[in-house]
Amino acid sequence: MTTLAHDPSGGPFAIEAQALNIYYGSFRAVKDINLRFSTHKITALIGPSGCGKSTVLRAFNRMNDLIPISRTEGTVLFHGKNIYDADVDPVQVRRRVGMVFQKPNPFPKTIYENVAWGARINGFKGNKADMDALVEESLRDAAVWDDVKDKLFQSGLSLSGGQQQRLCIARAIATRPELILMDEPASALDPISTLRIEELIQDLKKNYTILIVTHNMQQAARASDYTAFFNMDTDRAGYLVEYGQTDQVFTSPKSEMTEQYITGRFG
Repeated sequence: MTTLAHDPSGGPFAIEAQALNIYYGSFRAVKDINLRFSTHKITALIGPSGCGKSTVLRAFNRMNDLIPISRTEGTVLFHGKNIYDADVDPVQVRRRVGMVFQKPNPFPKTIYENVAWGARINGFKGNKADMDALVEESLRDAAVWDDVKDKLFQSGLSLSGGQQQRLCIARAIATRPELILMDEPASALDPISTLRIEELIQDLKKNYTILIVTHNMQQAARASDYTAFFNMDTDRAGYLVEYGQTDQVFTSPKSEMTEQYITGRFG
C-alpha cells in the first residue's frame, strides 16, 4: 500500500494523485506520486531538470495523452472521479483544468478573439454583448485590460512578452476552469514582467487553485503557499521527496536533500 502525502492544510482538496506512475515507452518518468492539493492555494512544484515536474503537472489535465508513447498508471481524483477512467473525456477534463505554458503562445488572431476562442469551443451560449463582457472580465482578471482595451482588434502577437503571457492567462480563465496549471509561466520574461505575473497569480487564487512548475527558488518562495520538491532516483525516475507549507520547506525542510537543493548545492 502506498503512503499518501496529505495536503498540509488538511483540505478540502482540488485534485488528488494516488500511486501515479507515468511512462514514456518502457521508461518510467515518474514513480509512485501521492499528492493532494488544496483549493484556492498556490502550490509550487520544484526540483532539478528532468525530475518529472512538468510530466506530473500535465497528468492533471491529461495533456500527456497527446504524447503517443506516454502511458499513465494510478489515479487522479477530481471531484471524486478518476480522470483516467475509460468513460472520462479528456477534452472535458481540459475545460475544467486550464493550462498556461512556459512560452507565451497567443493565437495569430486578434486580442479579442484569443480570449473569445476558448469560450466558443467550450459551447458558449451567450450573445455578442455577453461575449464582450466575458472578454473584458477575463482580461481584467488577467490584469491586462488597461493595456489592451483600446486595441482589442489588433493581433495578440503585437503585445510584449509579459502582455502575451497575461493574454494567455485570460484565454485560460475565459473557460472558467477550476484549476489552472502553469508550467514555468515567467521563465521567458524579464524581471518586471515576472513580478507582475506573480502578483497576478496571487490575485487569481481567490477564484482558482493554481499549480506552478518553477526552477526559480525565489519565485517559489515568494509566490506559493505550498511546495512539492521532486528529485530523480538512480533510474532517472522522478519521485516526490517532500511536500509542505512553503515557509516550512524553505526554512526547516524535513529532508537534507531538500535543503541541499534549495540552497543551490545541486540541481
